[in-house]
Amino acid sequence: MRWFLPTVFLLNLHLAAIAATIIPKQQPLTGRVLPKAKAAPVLPPSAFLSTTYYLKSCPNLESIIQQKVNAWVQKDSTLAASIIRLHFHDCAIRVFNSTSADILTAAARDATLLVGGPFWEVPFGRKDGKISIAKEANNVPQGHENVTSLLNFFDKMGLTFVDLVVLSGAHTIGRCTCYSIQQRLYNFNGTGKPDPSLNINYLNSLRKQCRLSSNYVNLDVTTPKTFDVAYYTNLAQKLGLLSTDQLLYSDSRTGSLVNLMASQPDFFIGQFAVSMVKLGNTNVLTGKNQGEVRQNCNYVNY
Repeated sequence: MRWFLPTVFLLNLHLAAIAATIIPKQQPLTGRVLPKAKAAPVLPPSAFLSTTYYLKSCPNLESIIQQKVNAWVQKDSTLAASIIRLHFHDCAIRVFNSTSADILTAAARDATLLVGGPFWEVPFGRKDGKISIAKEANNVPQGHENVTSLLNFFDKMGLTFVDLVVLSGAHTIGRCTCYSIQQRLYNFNGTGKPDPSLNINYLNSLRKQCRLSSNYVNLDVTTPKTFDVAYYTNLAQKLGLLSTDQLLYSDSRTGSLVNLMASQPDFFIGQFAVSMVKLGNTNVLTGKNQGEVRQNCNYVNY
C-alpha cells in the first residue's frame, strides 16, 4: 500500500496534465453553487496489512516462526490447539495485547497446518496494544453461554454466525479442564442433575475422567489430535463437551450450518481458512500512534 500511494499521486498529476490539453476551457459559472466533492472512503486498518511488510526488515520471519512452532508441537502436540486458542483470545481482548500480534497470527496458521488444517496467507503489520487488564479475560466465552450471547460477542468483533460455527470447529483438537464442565456432569443449571443433552455413555465416561476438577479431557472424544469434522458429527450424537458446543447443534440459527460442516469436510476446511483470516484482521492496530511493535513479547516497550 505504501508504494502504491505515491504511484496514484503521480498518475493523477499526469492525468490532470493530459486533461488540460484535450478539454476545452469553460467560462466560470455564476449564480450556481458547485456540489461539494465527496470525501474519500476511509479504509479499515486491516487494509494496511501486507504479506511483504517484513520483506526488508526480516525476510525470514515466517520461516523462523514455522520452525519454532514445529519444534514446540513435536515436543507437545497439545500446544497446537493452545496456540490457536491464544490467537482467538488475543483478538477478542483489546485486540492483540498479550503478545507480539504478527508472530501469534502466523503461529496460529502454522499450528493449524501441523494438525491437518488448511494453509492461508497471513498479512503483516499489526501493532501490539499497550493496555492489558486481567479481568477483561472473563469477557471471552467460557463454554457455558447461550447462542445469543455468542452471536453478540462475535458481532462486536465484526464476525458472523458463520464464523462462530466455523471457528468453533477448532474444538476438533485440544483439551479443557474438568472444572469447566463440572456443572454439566452433576448440577446443570442448579437442577442437581446432569445436562440432559449429554449422551448417557459419554456422561459416565466424563465422570470417570473428571474425578479431579484439575484433570483434562479432550474436546473431541473421537479424533482429538486430528483436524477434521468429527467435532460436528459428535454434536449430532450428543457428544459435545462444552454446553456451548452442543447448543450450536440444537439452536435453529446455527444447527443447519453445523450439519453442513459435518457433511462437507472440504467446505469446512476452506471456510476455516476464510474465518481465520477475518479473525486475524479484526480491529487491528496499524497507525503510527496506535500500539507498538514489541521488542520483547512479554513486556510493553519502555
